[in-house]
Amino acid sequence: MPHPGWNSFSFEGIGTHWEISTPHPLAPGVRGQVLDTVADYDHTYSRFKPDSLVSGLAAAPGSITLPTHAAGLGELYDILYRLSRGAMTPLIGSSLDRLGYDSAYSLVPAGMPVAAPRWEDVLEWAGTTLTAREPVVLDVGAAGKGQLVDLLGSVLAGTGHPDFLVDASGDMLHAGGQPVKVALEHPYNPQQAIGVVELDNAALCASAANRRAWGDGLHHVLDGTTGQPIRTTVATWTMAANAMEADALATALFMVEPEQLETAFDFSWLRVFSDGAATFSAAFEGRLFR
Repeated sequence: MPHPGWNSFSFEGIGTHWEISTPHPLAPGVRGQVLDTVADYDHTYSRFKPDSLVSGLAAAPGSITLPTHAAGLGELYDILYRLSRGAMTPLIGSSLDRLGYDSAYSLVPAGMPVAAPRWEDVLEWAGTTLTAREPVVLDVGAAGKGQLVDLLGSVLAGTGHPDFLVDASGDMLHAGGQPVKVALEHPYNPQQAIGVVELDNAALCASAANRRAWGDGLHHVLDGTTGQPIRTTVATWTMAANAMEADALATALFMVEPEQLETAFDFSWLRVFSDGAATFSAAFEGRLFR
């Protein structure tokens, strides 16, 4: 939680609730920069908006030019796609649509699950240029919210706010001289916590099967090679230097063993399984309740 006496700026964006906490109130101009950054990101990547940049690729093959920060996002997805052998992919959008998590939020499956198309067959992501060889439904939600958290952190730091906590419904970035304590939400009961961590100039992100769940056991964390929801892991938390990596790795832990991810990334982690068991890294700075 933010420190007592800090000021909060709350708003809705990219389908989630945000809260930015700072020792001093944000000036109207800074608030405007924050909201513009969120709106620009949504206009670029939202598969729920028919006029977004990526939605153009769902209508027809072709090329689009993305903002500068897309290069890092593409590189991160490329690494995780290879480590997961295709299970984690930015092409998961068509699989989510199939299960009912579509632009109309129908939450009604259109049929049996379908695997995502293979990246190497249909998409080239070169820096800021995306080229699709056939219509594709992109969904960068596994890392995009984290990247937007980082972008807002840069806005704050660049406008004279070195101490802050950006909280995008549990995906957080902290900066400053005073760490904050964060409760870890119980995966089956949002009113309870299973533990607490101290966040100190780092990012903390979570992924949980119950956050976007519907129908008969359906949720948003899918295996791209099958289009099926992953049922063995129910919640993950990761801590890293930036929120984009922490966000992506929280999803990747559903489908890749942490030891494999640790060969490419410097992070700490906690996993909770469907049988209630939990595993965590030695570096995970937290305390689990018994």
